[in-house]
Amino acid sequence: MAWQQPMDGSHASGSKVAAADGPGTQRTQYPYVTGTSVIALKYKDGVIMACDTGASYGSTLRYKSVERIKAVGKHSLIGASGEFSDFQEILRYLDELTLSDHMWDDGNSLGPKEVHSYLTRVMYNRRNKFDPLWNSLVLGGVKKGPKGEEKYLGMVNMIGTHFEENHIATGFGNHLAIPILRAEWCEDMTFEEAVKLVEKCLLVLLYRDRSSINKFQIAKITTEGATIYPPYSLKTHWGFAAFENPSKGAVGSW
Repeated sequence: MAWQQPMDGSHASGSKVAAADGPGTQRTQYPYVTGTSVIALKYKDGVIMACDTGASYGSTLRYKSVERIKAVGKHSLIGASGEFSDFQEILRYLDELTLSDHMWDDGNSLGPKEVHSYLTRVMYNRRNKFDPLWNSLVLGGVKKGPKGEEKYLGMVNMIGTHFEENHIATGFGNHLAIPILRAEWCEDMTFEEAVKLVEKCLLVLLYRDRSSINKFQIAKITTEGATIYPPYSLKTHWGFAAFENPSKGAVGSW
């Protein structure tokens, strides 16, 4: 009988927590420690991904050095919004997946398209069990194929909805960054141009998203492999009239 990789994460500890003194199981009903938006786009040589390093405990910005972008195997990068502990669980699933793939030792390795497909099945399966992983995941990568270097960028959310696109933003970025990306993205962007566009999106999110902090991390992946750069801050300007007097022109007594 052929061995198959479990698709529901049932092989990992912690997928279900049995009540010690009562029947049934306990499920995650609300995310506790969460990360905000992830921005990703294709550029000339590969895929670039960026997010801040903050994680909020409810509405409190509790952790400020959390890395939410990780390399997966040889050809992929993953970034996550949402519940951080669920993201750690997903990383455990991916570690087992890539280890199993490596053990075949057949000269092939999982590409970003295969990893993204796996994640869509995991997320949808957990949703059907009313025990979702509270994340929006971005999966990008580059792998040589029949048509040469094939860039891939896709996302999947907590209920299994997924798609592939040239540029992606999760969380608040889905509302504020996507219009900027649609207006300014082009397929033959250099890495430097892609960084400027990503930083523009991150700056808008920093101004408008209360959960964002001014400490960002950028990563890229090309045929040469993944590179995750150290966190850094952007220069900000808070002298806008709307920031100095936000109640001016507002309706009501506030």
